Amino acid sequence: MIALVRRDLGQAWRAGGVMLPVVFFLLVATLFAFAVGPDAQLLARTGGGVLWMAALLAALLPVDRLVEPDRLSGVLDQLAVRGHSDETIAVAKLAAHWLSFGPPLMISVLPAAALLRVDTPTLIRLELGLAIGTPALAALALTTAALTAGLRGAGALGGLLMLPLAVPVLIFGAGALTDGSGSALKLLAAVSLLLVAGAPFAAGAALRAART
Repeated sequence: MIALVRRDLGQAWRAGGVMLPVVFFLLVATLFAFAVGPDAQLLARTGGGVLWMAALLAALLPVDRLVEPDRLSGVLDQLAVRGHSDETIAVAKLAAHWLSFGPPLMISVLPAAALLRVDTPTLIRLELGLAIGTPALAALALTTAALTAGLRGAGALGGLLMLPLAVPVLIFGAGALTDGSGSALKLLAAVSLLLVAGAPFAAGAALRAART
């Protein structure tokens, strides 16, 4: 399991899969700040939601490289022949995908929040929400990648599949920015746990179907 995670992480670094979501995330924050203008109050009210949307879109960027390259090169078949279950492979890919974009994204929130005039309490809630919600985004990205592996136009199709499924994560994550009771964070944690627990089985079933 650790070897599979390290392998996928190494591939993500070599393919630019770590920096690309971060650069995209920061570009979205910068462009939004230029589009809105110097209205500090408007930026502070909308900045957290914009950063959540940027995080969701950034999670979509590496979808094409999560499963398809290993499927084409026969790596998935070799792992199956060696006795690794498809669910185990999916868990390793899920962990590697989250490690490659989740923590870097949470670090890049700091300059983006300063650019959008997000205050400190909102920034803390945003970081906490991303820590809870980014595993769910990684789970959705992996499941989408497994379902669309081998299909023509898999990138566009993956976006159409993932975005509607990510709506609860976006709603509860953005709602947690102004929710003093913490109920939105609890709902976000429940959704994230459900998606992370179910993703290896859904992705594993999709990998078996693609192999047959």
